[in-house]
Amino acid sequence: MGCNTTGLDFFTLSEYNVTTFPLNSKFEPFPTPLRILLAIIMIVMIAIAFLGNAIVCLIVYQKPAMRSAINLLLATLAFSDIMLSLFCMPFTAVTIITGSWYFGTQFCQISAMLYWFFVLEGVAILLIISVDRFLIIVQRQDKLNPHKAKIMIATSWVLSFCISFPSMVGWTSVEVPTRAPQCVLGYTEFSADRAYAVMLVVAVFFIPFSVMLYSYLCILNTVRRNSVRIHNHADSLCLSQVSKLGLMGLQKPHQMNVDMSFKTRAFTTILILFIGFSLCWLPHSVFSLLSVFSRTFYYSSSFYIISTCILWLTYLKSVFNPVIYCWRIRKFREACMEFIPKTFKILPKVPGRAKRRIRPSTIYVCSEHQSEV
Repeated sequence: MGCNTTGLDFFTLSEYNVTTFPLNSKFEPFPTPLRILLAIIMIVMIAIAFLGNAIVCLIVYQKPAMRSAINLLLATLAFSDIMLSLFCMPFTAVTIITGSWYFGTQFCQISAMLYWFFVLEGVAILLIISVDRFLIIVQRQDKLNPHKAKIMIATSWVLSFCISFPSMVGWTSVEVPTRAPQCVLGYTEFSADRAYAVMLVVAVFFIPFSVMLYSYLCILNTVRRNSVRIHNHADSLCLSQVSKLGLMGLQKPHQMNVDMSFKTRAFTTILILFIGFSLCWLPHSVFSLLSVFSRTFYYSSSFYIISTCILWLTYLKSVFNPVIYCWRIRKFREACMEFIPKTFKILPKVPGRAKRRIRPSTIYVCSEHQSEV
């Protein structure tokens, strides 16, 4: 099925005790002042998402030292958020303030395809980063280099397009907005439409969430065991070791704790991104499935309000990602400050936590004479 443009007349379904609305009429659950306020907030979100993620991309593009594998992946994630802010969010803002979709049925399908396309790419990048952190910290296999990262990025774009493109050619029901501020998956009773909708939601959320959750649980367990190992080593220092190591030996446990903090900081940043992804996309995944399978939910009077709130939640992820980069990654923060004119630099410079560059796959080996890094 393509877009739902059947032009249903206004009537009440006594069987479900819900009301439907004609697809070509304005559906305005919000008063005009509130819709204007929501649209203004949406415009601010678009500006932050575009400018913040653009700075991330410029930093990686202009600074060769920043073109590591992980930074290339983060730049790709930022680029997908930029595309989302340009090709999806503005049309949602216009629909919120006007109460109608003025861009045609065909563009509704294109808009839905672009939405899922850019979302899938962002999720794929998060998945690649999570597996890479798992291999580095748990399996001690640091094999991802910039060349391999570029290949994986290109592959992820192709796969994301292949998964999202069928939504534009009628493989599922896409609703022209009167019941939602954006083209969303609509209620359908066709098995093929429902099967594709389930596949789309599973590919966007449930499979990536399961893999990332397993990876991070394994990483947390590994970090915990390493911390216990370092703590036990510090307690096992005896007087004979102190006499051999001298004062430098007494400082080793502290240095190892600093190294461990450096090692886990990048992982903590990705973990924050994962938590943000989960909080933003779990409600949207449940909402999409209910929209496709539950006629009562889809034709309820609260559907517009629910869909607006959930769509905002998914867009917030694109807004917060660059903030997280600059908050957690010192090099991104320093490079970001270089793009800001001196007159706007009102925040004090935050010093980095560690000056040494430690390989994330480092395993700390405690011996009688030294602690090797």
